[in-house]
Amino acid sequence: MATLAVQAQKKWTLDECISYAMEHNLTLQKARLNTQSAEEDVKGARAALLPSLNAHTSQTIGYRPWQENGTVTVTNGKVETKVDKAYYNGSYGINAQWTLWNGNKNYNTLKQNKLTAEQNAKEAEFTANSIQEQIMQLYVQILYLTEAVKVNEQSLETSRKNEERGQQMLEVGKMSKADVAQLTAQRATDEYNIVEAKANISKYTVELKQLLQLTTQDFAVTTPEMSDQQVLEAIPAMSDVYNSALAQRPEIASDELQVKSSELSIKMAKADRMPTLSMNGTLGTSTNSLSDKEWGNQLKTNFDMSAGLSLSVPIFDQRKTKTAVRKARIQKQQAELDLMLTQDNLYKTIEGYWLDAETNQQKFRAAVANVESEQASYDLLEEQFRLGLKNIVELMTGKSNLLTAQQNRLQSKYQTILAMQMLKFYEGNGI
Repeated sequence: MATLAVQAQKKWTLDECISYAMEHNLTLQKARLNTQSAEEDVKGARAALLPSLNAHTSQTIGYRPWQENGTVTVTNGKVETKVDKAYYNGSYGINAQWTLWNGNKNYNTLKQNKLTAEQNAKEAEFTANSIQEQIMQLYVQILYLTEAVKVNEQSLETSRKNEERGQQMLEVGKMSKADVAQLTAQRATDEYNIVEAKANISKYTVELKQLLQLTTQDFAVTTPEMSDQQVLEAIPAMSDVYNSALAQRPEIASDELQVKSSELSIKMAKADRMPTLSMNGTLGTSTNSLSDKEWGNQLKTNFDMSAGLSLSVPIFDQRKTKTAVRKARIQKQQAELDLMLTQDNLYKTIEGYWLDAETNQQKFRAAVANVESEQASYDLLEEQFRLGLKNIVELMTGKSNLLTAQQNRLQSKYQTILAMQMLKFYEGNGI
């Protein structure tokens, strides 16, 4: 039980969350099963190139109730006639068939199934990437809110001190009850902000657990310190990120494979206009209980073998082939448009992350200076308020400005970190 308690208190790193999700996420497991199913289709299409071989037998019992003729035998000078109204037939054979030519439709089917297997593998990879992105976004939100709680707790501590000081000034007649009530309201607002931030942490933690398919109640993530240097790193060029993403992102590769697959579909549809040449062969024999020959002798005497070629030439198929070809060409155009849309969406996504990184990095630089300025201003206001040189409105305004500056700094910091990590991820680097 002690070991279980220690494991329950373990905090998860980002790498651990991603690794666990890659093994246990149900959506990703289903995507991988689709890949396995497509690989089985490849094996089936490859086997379809080989001849088929079937063994068959049939056993039949017949009855002729009005049969009059029979078998005449002489035994010890006595003539006996035996009429068999019931009889038994048996047939045995082996059939083989091999499609020699069908307009390369069988070979193109194999190629298409290989492309489908590759495409499903890329779709599984895309699902894995999507899950990693979601984990990263949730993780950064938790880090941001965790630090926001610390800022709000510091603000709450200041509000409590101001409220205590206001009570003391009220007792000596240097402050009105209305002013003290404003200080109390400020303290209550800070408490509410802390509760709200913690509730959001719980919300994002639950969403992260769901991605990991975890059912344990005790789950928390590590909260590493994120330095200002990480926020101020050089932002990669958007064109470099996009070109790298085009070369290695699985959603692009999947759509490119779909275009190639649609080209094969056109060839397969055209193949229905071509003749089909097949080879077939049969080995067979039969037995009959009415025969006066022995069973083994019948098998030998009735043995038969044959081999031949069959040619099927399509003449009129009610426009089925022409329709199939045109629909295959339309599907290719749709696949090409899907590829262009995916490329466009990829560009928009990268552009969005790049703008977020660029804008929030500039905001962060300004926010750092703003926090220092507002902190110095509030420290001076607090001292002047204590000496009675500033009123309660000025003090609360200064405190509100400081809290806003701190929150802006935090928000721009973590939005920059998230955007830059996403740019690196789309560039081909791990999170």
